[in-house]
Amino acid sequence: MTTDKTAKYFIAASLIGTGVFLLLPYAYVVVNSFIKTGSGSFAGLDNYRAVLGSEAFMTAMGNTALFIAVSVPVILVLSLLISVYIYENPHLAGCLKTSFLIPMAIPVTSVVLMWRFLFDDNGIINGVLNACGMDTVNWMNTGAAFWILVLSYVWKNLGYNIILWLAALSAIDPAIGEAARIDGAGGWQRLTRVTLPAAKNGAFVIIVLAALSSFKVFREAYLVAGEYPHDSIYMVQHIFNNWFRNLEIDKLAAGAVINSLILIVLVLLLQRFWERRGDDR
Repeated sequence: MTTDKTAKYFIAASLIGTGVFLLLPYAYVVVNSFIKTGSGSFAGLDNYRAVLGSEAFMTAMGNTALFIAVSVPVILVLSLLISVYIYENPHLAGCLKTSFLIPMAIPVTSVVLMWRFLFDDNGIINGVLNACGMDTVNWMNTGAAFWILVLSYVWKNLGYNIILWLAALSAIDPAIGEAARIDGAGGWQRLTRVTLPAAKNGAFVIIVLAALSSFKVFREAYLVAGEYPHDSIYMVQHIFNNWFRNLEIDKLAAGAVINSLILIVLVLLLQRFWERRGDDR
């Protein structure tokens, strides 16, 4: 009985915290998305029309969607393969996990400075190109800036996803994999027919977290290229930041609601897809 009461208190505290710090602020944002900044009058859907009609917003949404479409599959596949290797070679686990987790411990500012040191006009890579008789490349003001951002994001966040995959793999009964090995299943067969199906629930959580995390890449893009980056790395948070600085709270609120609805729909679609795959099997 005491245990049940304690659990209820913890759940109640969590629900109260969620309501006060998440739901109430979100409701306030939704209300502001229908109000005209300055006059305080009801704007209807005007704020949403202004946001969706903004070329900068659509560019930012397109870049963010492309970043997610590229970075999430890359980081998921790499982290899965590395985690499977670590799982099957436990004697190397300590060394490998430490090496992949080190980037997470490095502040974002330091990571960005490192990439600048590599790709700056006077950086190491341009130095190598010049030594080979090639011209200097302005990496951060071309389409290459997008791929540098993807590389930076994957490098820094790979370790976190490896840990999540290892947690999912550790929940699998080792006897299942051993039985498949005895039956003659190769590494790829064990991965696709034993490991992944057994880690299905954990994989769904990892995919959702990776997709949500990729929306927060603004710090890297902002520190690399500032407030006005190359068009290829102009993200949603850039235009949010510009609206905030210009006190266009109505557009900021409408954009935030649109962004949150997209995230909710994305998670629901992933959940539906995952449930259907589970039913098919």
